[in-house]
Amino acid sequence: MKDAGVELLSAGLKSPHCHLETLSLRRCRISERGCASLASALTSNPSHLRELDLSSNHPGGAGLELLSAGLESPDWRLETLRLEPCGPLWLEI
Repeated sequence: MKDAGVELLSAGLKSPHCHLETLSLRRCRISERGCASLASALTSNPSHLRELDLSSNHPGGAGLELLSAGLESPDWRLETLRLEPCGPLWLEI
């Protein structure tokens, strides 16, 4: 899927008609750019997504910060964010 796919998916997540509650993007080669798109989508439409799995990706420091901040936001409904393991090694698999 990579970042380009996540950007397209994020456009759908921004829709008020999106009622997705669980999203698994494990091993999709997502970097900071993809995480930024997801964070933007969840800020635009925070009401439904409760579980996000980004294990085995490479979100980088900025991606981690954006998504972690969302967990603290009272507007987001995200309850579970899986990020382990992650890092450059996992992009190669």
